[in-house]
Amino acid sequence: MGDFTPVQTVGDFRMLDDGETLEGYLDGFHGEAAPDSSRSRSYWHGWRNGMVDSSRCLPDHAHLALAEAFLDLAPRH
Repeated sequence: MGDFTPVQTVGDFRMLDDGETLEGYLDGFHGEAAPDSSRSRSYWHGWRNGMVDSSRCLPDHAHLALAEAFLDLAPRH
């Protein structure tokens, strides 16, 4: 797998390419092999999320940190 820095912040997430993220997500969701170094950080992020959403792997620290960062954006009542 490529050596990518995990996406942990909303700012990082907003820098990703939507199409590559979606392509990676679908591949991960369907259990495709881990991406190699020829794939982008966007693809890798999508692949990892697809793997988590399909219960093929557990969320890691970066996944949980990004989820928390998005929750922090939500208005509190």
